[in-house]
Amino acid sequence: MNDSVLREQLADLLKGGLAHLTIDEALGGIDPKLRNARVGASNSVWAELDHMRIAQEDILRYTINPEWKSPDFPDGYWPSGESTNQTWLATIEAFKSDLEEVIALVRNPGIDLTAEIPHGEGRTYLREILLIVDHNAYHLGQIVTIRKALGAWGD
Repeated sequence: MNDSVLREQLADLLKGGLAHLTIDEALGGIDPKLRNARVGASNSVWAELDHMRIAQEDILRYTINPEWKSPDFPDGYWPSGESTNQTWLATIEAFKSDLEEVIALVRNPGIDLTAEIPHGEGRTYLREILLIVDHNAYHLGQIVTIRKALGAWGD
């Protein structure tokens, strides 16, 4: 089977812009003063973004590194404190860098996406990739919801 179509469609899903936003679309134009703002019991845009980064990094590293140690659940998957401009930019850069690494993994024809990860407790590469797609899409939606509640979405 030639799986190049599958690989490219997975890469497109990871990048966003099909059924859900890209990270740039979700974060674009937000007033820096609103990055740490909360509405009711919601998380801030910053907390959602850093949670996405932490979870994506964890899934990627778990997939490719048998020595990887996941953060404690659930607290280790959420940031503490608020962001500064420096941490905001570093988080976006790290998220995008890891995302590119996941996309490179998807496009690597030497990896059978349906194979079990050697150290993966029966999990496959495809499962972990789809987990990243699903998780990122969900939290991008959360970011939009928070921004709407803050009056910081759309015109």
